[in-house]
Amino acid sequence: MRREIIAPRPGWQQKLEQLGFDFYVLDSKAYWTEQACYAFTADQIDELEASTEELHGLCLKAVEHVVANRLWERMRIPPAWGDYIERVWRRSDPTIAGRFDLAYDGRNPPKLLEYNADTPTALYEAAVVQWYWLKDAKPGADQFNSIHEKLIEAWRGILARLPPEALVHFARFEDHPEDLATSEYLRDTALQAGLAGKPISVAQIGWNGRRFTDPDEMPIQVLSKLYPWEWMVREEFGAHVLTDTTAFLEPAWKMILSNKMILPLLWEGFPNHRNLLPAFDSEHPDLGRAFVKKPIFGREGHNVTVVGPGVFDTAGGNYGTEGFVWQAYEPLPVFDGNYALVGSWVIDGKAAGIGMREDERRITHNNSRFVPHYFNPTGGP
Repeated sequence: MRREIIAPRPGWQQKLEQLGFDFYVLDSKAYWTEQACYAFTADQIDELEASTEELHGLCLKAVEHVVANRLWERMRIPPAWGDYIERVWRRSDPTIAGRFDLAYDGRNPPKLLEYNADTPTALYEAAVVQWYWLKDAKPGADQFNSIHEKLIEAWRGILARLPPEALVHFARFEDHPEDLATSEYLRDTALQAGLAGKPISVAQIGWNGRRFTDPDEMPIQVLSKLYPWEWMVREEFGAHVLTDTTAFLEPAWKMILSNKMILPLLWEGFPNHRNLLPAFDSEHPDLGRAFVKKPIFGREGHNVTVVGPGVFDTAGGNYGTEGFVWQAYEPLPVFDGNYALVGSWVIDGKAAGIGMREDERRITHNNSRFVPHYFNPTGGP
């Protein structure tokens, strides 16, 4: 694994815009870069794929543990919602996508930092934008990336469970470029699978006293959302979800996995697993002198604090009301002064590809740069 300095493609901005990827600069900073790329060996890609499959399997066992033991208080989930989560889990409401954030240096086993299981973004960049980069910049190489094909396959599975006239609504904040791109990409893959999709902003979702509706008073049968479950749980309007008249993607059982309390639960259930880090719901001597303190419900690196000998980094924000978890500090590998993070995608329960993010800081946030990757299919670097 290495970071490789390369020349950007001629006219790369226009190439990105032709794909509808027009937010390659966010808050006056480069969000996409092709002045560098990450190179892997085939063996390293195999290890990332196997570890992702393994971690997802552990996570599903953890969901069953939470549901079977009704650990709603520990997960900071209201009991009424716990009943609903149990219902959708027992009937196997399907999932489309999730993303593991992994610390990986190419030599040691990948370590789970967190699971973005509910509203994962950077999907379009990973599935499509870096694939087109590969075809132009590294035509003889390969990429760990079957995201697009697996998304279409996942939507076909959804289609098979629905009546012929079914329609999926795709809700998002339309003034957030990345959310809009992610939602539109999901809608496009659903359409390619033969499933009708209708866009809607979060603010346009209504309630007619019996069920959720769109501005045309059409009942919302299935809602693909980029609105976090933990926000919905705490809103008066969100209580209508408990009528169970609309199916959601991601389903409510993902509320367990997108919750940082899953990290201590995984460590309790599978201590010393090669892909896990020690994690606890309070300060613990097993953490040693280096740890990361994370809000139970947190996003985009906000309110995360890294502490260790000669190390301190913290990010502001408005999260942490529900409490924190403590996880052993696993340093991200540093390449050319950049801390590199692997985002490993799970589509319909299967490992599907990776997207690399990097930052000058130890704490990755929503504006951290997306960097394409490749590997040599013959096995060399």
